[in-house]
Amino acid sequence: MTWDWQVFLNDDGSGRTYLEWIIQAWGWTLSVAACAWVLSISIGFVIGTLRTVNKYPWVVRLGNIWVEVFRNIPILVQVFLWYFVLPRIFISMQHWSGFVLVVLALGFFTSSRIAEQVKAGINALPKGQGMASLALGLTPLQSYRYVILPMALRIILPPLTSESMNLLKNSSVAFAVSIPELTMFAMQAQEETSRGIEIYLAVTLLYAVSAFAVNRLMAALERHLQIPGTSANEKTSSGPGKSELPSISGGH
Repeated sequence: MTWDWQVFLNDDGSGRTYLEWIIQAWGWTLSVAACAWVLSISIGFVIGTLRTVNKYPWVVRLGNIWVEVFRNIPILVQVFLWYFVLPRIFISMQHWSGFVLVVLALGFFTSSRIAEQVKAGINALPKGQGMASLALGLTPLQSYRYVILPMALRIILPPLTSESMNLLKNSSVAFAVSIPELTMFAMQAQEETSRGIEIYLAVTLLYAVSAFAVNRLMAALERHLQIPGTSANEKTSSGPGKSELPSISGGH
């Protein structure tokens, strides 16, 4: 077997090289994933929070319905529904681009999973924190905004990192509705060049690099939001026999 990496320097027949094509496809992949991530985070935090407001059972039920509907339908089926079915039901959606429809499908699907994580993070907090914030005079909305959600975010960051990486990989379903992202590039370029090994290895590398970048960005966010003194490394770095608590004795 011989390798032919110069295939990426060949013209694809439209005046661009396969290298330029794969870079453009990578841009489409990142654009779909980024827009869907913003949408899923926004909706997921709202739905996840509403599912913990037990004072209003109907709100909790609506949140549960959202999660069960979008979480239990395969993402590829949802993409087809958004692209082929809903525009026939709602005429105005026929003017929407395939990019927007794919972003909505990916965003709503992922939001249901993030909502479940947000709910779990809020429920993992001691109930006394919410009660203490209310006792200080904060409204329920302020209690969620300044006390509960910031603490819950720190708890769910690791699973949120995995979900963000999954969203990037799930963006590959966009090829099914002719979005020119990496997977579609791989399928078409392999047919045109008959160099499937080189093509798919390059696409795999770009997916891996993208997922690794997301992982590192989320890790940096986790370090930034970390409460000083709570890291396991900080606790062990003091060494045996050293006090981990500041002295409360009097002094000058």
